[in-house]
Amino acid sequence: MVNESEFIARLQDPKSKENAFRELLQLYKERLYWHIRKIVLNHADADDVLQNTFIKIYRSIDKFKGESKLFSWMYRIATNESITLINKNAKRSQITNEEYQDRAINNLTADVYFEGDAIQLQLQKAIATLPEKQQLVFNMRYFDELKYKDIAEILETSEGALKASYHIAAKKIEAFLTAD
Repeated sequence: MVNESEFIARLQDPKSKENAFRELLQLYKERLYWHIRKIVLNHADADDVLQNTFIKIYRSIDKFKGESKLFSWMYRIATNESITLINKNAKRSQITNEEYQDRAINNLTADVYFEGDAIQLQLQKAIATLPEKQQLVFNMRYFDELKYKDIAEILETSEGALKASYHIAAKKIEAFLTAD
């Protein structure tokens, strides 16, 4: 990719916005899909959230001031859209977010797009037991291999708090996986 500020300028210029946005889609579609998928857990919901995320990015790109990296800003939108979907679906089903996540985990094996084995399923069950913020931090650090600095930008919190959250999450997951 070219210089980020030049790319953002192209995204914000009405003459080049369409082509620049197509490039943006190609660059980030898959990464954002898998980030969203780890939060919402099923393919259909992930597709919906991804579409909503890119619509929001397209509509809001003119307001992007460059105070964070473009990537971090998009991840923040994707994360918020994912959480919004979970909250909306849980409310519609009249259950808690935790109960909704439990159902999503239990439905993973029926999802034809889930490619994990028994170990991956156990890991997803362990992650689902974590509080929402620890889930997000663990997924972004462990699966997406993001730097704490980038996660801090996305979640708008300190690196120190994230490191503590990740450490606690890893310990809880380890305890879950070794309990029997």
